[in-house]
Parts: sequence; structure tokens; C-alpha cells
Amino acid sequence: MLASIAAIAWFANRTAINGYAVTGASYAARVGCSCRYIGGRSIGDCAKDKVAGMEMVSLSDDPSTRSVTASFPLVASQTATYREGYGCVLEEWED
Repeated sequence: MLASIAAIAWFANRTAINGYAVTGASYAARVGCSCRYIGGRSIGDCAKDKVAGMEMVSLSDDPSTRSVTASFPLVASQTATYREGYGCVLEEWED
């Protein structure tokens, strides 16, 4: 019963939930990339900089492309890549 109520609530609010997840993942990717590739800190140390409410967002680092990907489980994933002269830039969003 509780699972059915949760599924209905998620379905009714899926657009808002997805929007918040994409925005949160984008913010975390950008901040994580700046921390890692501009600040020179480890990705584990950068994970400590997440603001309250973003505990479910995880960060992963790809040193070969100098990028950080932030993921909100099963909902959204965004990547920011360090580019010389520009800093950390988010990949284009897909509609």
C-alpha cells in the first residue's frame, strides 16, 4: 500500500523531481570539477563541499578527460569538464 502511494506521488511530481535532480547534479558536477581541477583537491575531499540536501548525489572523477560526473541515483547524471582558459564547463543538457 505504501509503495503504491509513493509510486503515485512520484508519478504526479516526476517533472519537478527530474528538474531538481538535473539541477542538483549539474551544480554538484560544476563545483566538484572546480574543486578537483582548479583547487587541486581529491574527489573524496571535494564531496565534503556538497550543500545540505544533496547527500544522495555522488561524484566520480575521470582524470583522463579532467571531468567530474555527479549522479542522482536512477534520475539524473551530469558532467563538467575542465577546459584551459574556461574553467569547468558543463556538458550540454539534453531536452
